[in-house]
Amino acid sequence: MATKNPVVIYGASGYTGRLIAEYLREYEIPFIAAGRDKAKVEEAMTHVPGIETAQFEVAEVSHDVDALAELFAGAQVVCNTVGPFIKYGEVAVQAALKAGVHYLDTTGEQCFLIDMKKKYGKQFADAGLVLVPSMAYMYATQEIAAQIVLEEDGIDSLDTGLLASGVPTYGSTQSIFGMFITDNLYLENDQFVPWEKARGWEINVPGRMMTQLAHPWGGGSLPVWFKDDCRVKNCRQLTSFTNRPMFEQIIELQKHYEANIKQLPEAEQLAALSAIGEQMQPGMPPRENMLQHRAIDFAMGVGTAGSRTCVIRTGPGYLQTGVLQAAAAHKLINNGPDTSGFCSPAQALGYRYLLGALKNFFPVEVDVY
Repeated sequence: MATKNPVVIYGASGYTGRLIAEYLREYEIPFIAAGRDKAKVEEAMTHVPGIETAQFEVAEVSHDVDALAELFAGAQVVCNTVGPFIKYGEVAVQAALKAGVHYLDTTGEQCFLIDMKKKYGKQFADAGLVLVPSMAYMYATQEIAAQIVLEEDGIDSLDTGLLASGVPTYGSTQSIFGMFITDNLYLENDQFVPWEKARGWEINVPGRMMTQLAHPWGGGSLPVWFKDDCRVKNCRQLTSFTNRPMFEQIIELQKHYEANIKQLPEAEQLAALSAIGEQMQPGMPPRENMLQHRAIDFAMGVGTAGSRTCVIRTGPGYLQTGVLQAAAAHKLINNGPDTSGFCSPAQALGYRYLLGALKNFFPVEVDVY
């Protein structure tokens, strides 16, 4: 079925899908809210603030390439939130390519990013389309900070980090535990190097008195983005939450995986990790609170010529994701992308544009020194 609505949210019944719908409404962009269970999608839409003023339809669709391509046909952008992406993402990528629409998602699963770039990057480029993973707060806002740092000549090494408050969603939790199976990579001398497994790192977050416990959190997307950037030889990305006990628990669970689960067949590993994720985050967390849930993204760059740091302090992380997805769709619909093929949020849309979108909705403080 061809649609005249320019955006499809695939996975609209989830936490992030609701937020994308909310901010598409702010941009007055008509959309289709789609998922595998129409009743769940309809119920989810009733919780979107101001939904009565939005122009949207609800669709039920099976998770296969032909069905999704038929749904996407006639749209311009698909916002995919159905994860873990290593398990479900490729079908949606294939469907977007078949339907001729731009593809956005929210993941930082490195193995998925690297695989999609290899398989589909050229095909999307040849079609004049973008394949943009990581259009989300854990990745795009850090990339903005990193790109601001790289405005200084001579920077060739980046350390980037995030300190967030709040609780990861069900989908994020499933993705993180799923990534225990794969290597989490950073960039060293233009080559991917795996982080040591089952440990955390103490990091100094700008403006915080105490160190924060951080984790590679799958390795992040920035090492993948900068692997082919001639300016950058080294890039490490770490993630931290203000809930230190949660991070300590994640590290202990990763140790348990290495000692007791890793030797099992892959299907059994995934089942065991999914069950662990269910225990940690069995349902949908409450909507974020602007006065409680804040994020600090930072990038520190060094080179022979000197150093430069950018710190971005802004609002709740998942709300940022909703804004970033909607703002990306808005530009793709009205002006098209800055490039095509497999690319980062900043490469596809411009980091100043994305920063401006965040400033439209949140108090944003940017410090550069």
